[in-house]
Amino acid sequence: MPLTLLQPGQSSIITRIGGKPQTRQFLEGLGFVVGTPITVINQINGNVICAIRDTRVAISSQMAQKIFV
Repeated sequence: MPLTLLQPGQSSIITRIGGKPQTRQFLEGLGFVVGTPITVINQINGNVICAIRDTRVAISSQMAQKIFV
């Protein structure tokens, strides 16, 4: 399921990154790599704030829909 379906406070593991090669490379540069644990902190105004690898990252819901957990 896409990352956007996780509720704030829920954790999961990234299983797949979809999208074009440039999009996948951009997300991997931010730390979104298959097998990495991820926690959704909050969803505000279409943005998803998540904790990944000891950092907090905010991404748009369009990008979050390309991340499957």
